[in-house]
Amino acid sequence: MRYARLSVGGRAVWGRVGETDVELLSGSPIDGDPRVIGTVQRETAVWLPPVVPPVFYAVGLNYPRHIEHAARLGNAAAVLPERPEVGYRANNALTGHLRPVVKPASAQGRFEAEPELVAVIGRTLRYASHAEARASVFGWTIGNDVSARTWQHQDRTFWRSKNSDTFKPMGPWIETDVDALAQTTTLRVNGEERASFPTGDMVFDPFDYIVEITKHITMHPGDVLWMGAESTCGIEPGDTVEIEITGIGVLSNPVHLEGNHPS
Repeated sequence: MRYARLSVGGRAVWGRVGETDVELLSGSPIDGDPRVIGTVQRETAVWLPPVVPPVFYAVGLNYPRHIEHAARLGNAAAVLPERPEVGYRANNALTGHLRPVVKPASAQGRFEAEPELVAVIGRTLRYASHAEARASVFGWTIGNDVSARTWQHQDRTFWRSKNSDTFKPMGPWIETDVDALAQTTTLRVNGEERASFPTGDMVFDPFDYIVEITKHITMHPGDVLWMGAESTCGIEPGDTVEIEITGIGVLSNPVHLEGNHPS
């Protein structure tokens, strides 16, 4: 099943996505079994991030080839992790499918996209076993971890390099019926393939992270866990970035320069 959040009449509404239509729902399918309250055509849907998470968890340097590449560039932190450790991102950075990624006019230097698998948590968890972690995932979606690298190297934290408005496209929907780790992730810019890799070729998988997180922090329904990427790719205003994860879908976003984008 595929679930999304749409903007309908200026308000956020959950929907169940079909081949041509989206059935509008009375509430969140993460929280229960909502009823159908209407339909919209899929081709006219205005997509929102498929969930607004209580906590936005994000994994870094979780693919061996990405770690090797970062190490060659002189990143001292680029070593194979010995245990799963997670970071955080800001909800203000989230944006939906087909919405623009806006590059700030003051952001100079390399601007990059990273294609990521995203786990959406469906139940409250503390001290989860590996089996409980697997059972806790409501579904899977796609994320684009946009980064302003000059800011990343200038600042003590990622506060603007990864958390500026629109820097975290997510969507287009949550797929509940897929073996996410058996898929292939592909990144395309203007229709040209720039990266492709086995989605599950991670150092630690999502369930390892859930087990580790819940040793210390309670996870809640709607939390998201972004799983990192094997490859990055430079992007510029005027580009269109597509991230496809087989079995889930395609997340597409144009890139605009600040001051030159729709309101």
